[in-house]
Amino acid sequence: MKFVFISDTHLKHEQVELPPGDVLVHAGDFSRRGTPEEAAAFLHWFAQQPFRHKILVAGNHDFIAERDPGLFRALLPEGVLYLENSGIEIEGIRLWGSPITPWFFDWAFNRQRGAEIRRYWEAIPEQTDVLITHGPPYGLLDEVLRDPRPVGCRDLLRRVQEIRPRVHVFGHIHEGYGQRLENGTLFINASLLDVRYQVVNPPVLWEAALPGPD
Repeated sequence: MKFVFISDTHLKHEQVELPPGDVLVHAGDFSRRGTPEEAAAFLHWFAQQPFRHKILVAGNHDFIAERDPGLFRALLPEGVLYLENSGIEIEGIRLWGSPITPWFFDWAFNRQRGAEIRRYWEAIPEQTDVLITHGPPYGLLDEVLRDPRPVGCRDLLRRVQEIRPRVHVFGHIHEGYGQRLENGTLFINASLLDVRYQVVNPPVLWEAALPGPD
């Protein structure tokens, strides 16, 4: 099964060239200001993409998903699955998604580091194959240009190290685009835009071997 991972398209989705695949995953920040009009424009494009499964989480720019969740869910086209601290299984592959990120200037889905954010990560199931979060774990593809110190979430890293998913995909930090394999988990920052909000990075393709019969 071929997964195509993208993130941080910020209304520039029409400029994205997607490779063929089975599952398209967007890890958040599909909008700029999180308005209903922006969400509708993105969702229309997302639903039209030729993938059997289309999955997304929201990001810190996607205010509509937090401020008016009923309206946002009403905008979801048929065939588009939105994960908000929830999961789904596709052909034996277990996915879990969350829009939560550490507090930063009061954006959407911001939570304070420590106990407040930790409860979201503790809810991630032990048996997770593909983890989708908008923000990165601490120390992995999470450095910004203006400050070399990692900005990812320590509690998220701790939970990922506990459950060891096959893949952890995220975005949020545009400068962190890339992949890194650590202790059996492939970490993917799938941000397609750079810090100047230009589409410079290609989608990330990952092929999953499906689980065999017991």
